[in-house]
Amino acid sequence: MTRKPLIGAVLLAGLAAAGCGGGDDGADRRPAGTAAPPTAAGTASPGGRNREAARFTATIERLSRSDLPYSWRPGCPVPVSGLRAIDMTHWGMDGQVHNGRLVVNASAAEDLVGVFRTLFEDRYPIERMEPVDKYRGSDFDSIEANNTSAFNCRQATGSGNWSQHAYGLAIDINPCQNPYVTAGGRVAHKDCVKFKDRSRTDPGVIHKGDNVVKAFAAIGWGWGGTWSGTKDYQHFSSTGR
Repeated sequence: MTRKPLIGAVLLAGLAAAGCGGGDDGADRRPAGTAAPPTAAGTASPGGRNREAARFTATIERLSRSDLPYSWRPGCPVPVSGLRAIDMTHWGMDGQVHNGRLVVNASAAEDLVGVFRTLFEDRYPIERMEPVDKYRGSDFDSIEANNTSAFNCRQATGSGNWSQHAYGLAIDINPCQNPYVTAGGRVAHKDCVKFKDRSRTDPGVIHKGDNVVKAFAAIGWGWGGTWSGTKDYQHFSSTGR
């Protein structure tokens, strides 16, 4: 991956005691014959073997067009220069520390580092964190892999308007444990249907008023789990939509 020199890098360290895709809305631009999405989780950090010694680290970097071969195209509402990559550590479902990457709007990058630092300190587990380009821009495949992601230049589910993801101002977290549920109760991903039951306490499930919701609320971002009718439990955005 080509990277330009570090701009406005953020390095945070702390002891570890601390309109999203239903996937069936036509936003999936996967070319015919595309191979199945990756199944391996993010790279484990050696620190994951010693939970008390694990630290949160994050850097913010500029991106080039070649970094976003599928998720960005001419006509998107934000230029590549208005996006940043956050490379950071996170706890995985396996109890290990992993390295992940989110592509977000430059204006929100530092605030989001703070959010994910809080989640790390709380040991909130994230299955994987990869740019949607690893899935050829396919929202459906990214969800199938239970991938936490942010920027993707696409329209909102069931709408002709840009999704907040197209601005890099929305994040989907553990989208299987936190599915997009239509007003009629439909979940597009069969392995995630059981998570319509929001009384579940499986690792990664987000609940009203929990520390994940509070961490995003602290920077003014809203949660799709509060929507009426359709619920988007994975979705956090700067507008709440």
